Amino acid sequence: MNHHKIIGYTAGVFDLFHVGHLNLLKNAKGLCDKLIVGVSTDELVQYKNKQAVIPFLERAEIVRSIKYVDAVVSQQDMNKIKMWEKLKFNIMFVGDDWFDTPKWQGLESQFKKLDVKIIYFPYTSGVSSTKINETLEFVRNNFNEYTKVKK
Repeated sequence: MNHHKIIGYTAGVFDLFHVGHLNLLKNAKGLCDKLIVGVSTDELVQYKNKQAVIPFLERAEIVRSIKYVDAVVSQQDMNKIKMWEKLKFNIMFVGDDWFDTPKWQGLESQFKKLDVKIIYFPYTSGVSSTKINETLEFVRNNFNEYTKVKK
């Protein structure tokens, strides 16, 4: 019997790696034989008007070191079809915040023609790099206020 391997793909910034990221990668790996993860470059993150706290090479190395991840590629643009042409994945894992958006409805019909299944994963509630960042910023700002009072 010729069993061809199921290749899964997901992508993200993976800044300030947290348990939500880990859950996504663990759940994705459970549904495919080989999991490839696209890590957004610093340039791509900046295009989203954000800035990663951790530089790209370090984020890529952290993701590459997770036992559920088989390979890491750099995500330099948002073109998922171009990435498919390179990697020929069978399943793509996406956060459910994209579910039913016009952009992903369009992508789903394109991917259907390529026989690629899109699976939406729920985000781990209460955990996000943005929230961690905001908390760190709050702590830094208020720590300075606090230490001024102490002197």
